[in-house]
Amino acid sequence: MEHFASGRKRNYYGKGDVIVYRLNRDRRVPEGQSPVFGANVLMLTYGDAFWPTYTTGDNTGLVATDSMKNFIQRETMNFAGDDLPQYCRFLAAKFLDCYPQAEGIQVSASEIPYAGVDEVAFAPTGPERAMARVELTRASTPGAEGASTRGVLTVTEATAGVRGFRLLRLGGSAFGGFVRDEYTTLPDIANRPLHMWLDLEWRHTDVEQAFSGGATAQARRIVRTVFREFESGSIQQIIYKMGTRILEEIPTVAEVHLEANNRTWDTVTERGDELGVYTDARPPYGCLGLCLKR
Repeated sequence: MEHFASGRKRNYYGKGDVIVYRLNRDRRVPEGQSPVFGANVLMLTYGDAFWPTYTTGDNTGLVATDSMKNFIQRETMNFAGDDLPQYCRFLAAKFLDCYPQAEGIQVSASEIPYAGVDEVAFAPTGPERAMARVELTRASTPGAEGASTRGVLTVTEATAGVRGFRLLRLGGSAFGGFVRDEYTTLPDIANRPLHMWLDLEWRHTDVEQAFSGGATAQARRIVRTVFREFESGSIQQIIYKMGTRILEEIPTVAEVHLEANNRTWDTVTERGDELGVYTDARPPYGCLGLCLKR
């Protein structure tokens, strides 16, 4: 189920898993920008003009989802940057400008990252991927003879984040002192190798700050630095440290939401804290969430 920051919708529709790659083949890009821009896009629009499609099968005002796919892919040529929130806003505003019957739109994108092997060759990177979600709504105003104008576009949501961190620490992670009863089999652990997954999203104090760029690179650096340097008593403590550091070092962020999975590998055999052999954890995993506001 999809959710919209502007509220529950009676109807919505769109196109998902729209894959697009924009290649600056001459490699003429601003400093710090890659010649390879890849994204997986989900576009959802809504409005009363689309209601007859549901009730009577009348498609008069409907923009086909195949047309939406073509719109996303072709308009990517006209987007010069590589910042995902800016990209989502660009597509959303252009779509509402093209189709006045749409009352609002939500565009989400996740990066498909490639890094340079040399000046002309690139390879996939990750596994973490930046993401963004932007919703624009139209405030219709009466025009001549009661007709509706295109109205003013308002940014209802601008969320960014990074999903899919896979983090491994050789030691320095403890877990003990928790409730013990008839259901407890886990021993206290003083120094475990920790394998965790992490997703995070954030919002800014001023919605326009979401389109200024830079926060994603800072958040990635903070997550890796905290995980490397901080010895913890729980995964909860790690993500709290990451969240508070993000609020401290990125003053435009108003709220950050972190969700971690404990994917610590099962032990096959260990020689004290010196050497160990491990295998992937069994499917049940711990899920730990945290939301911090300024």
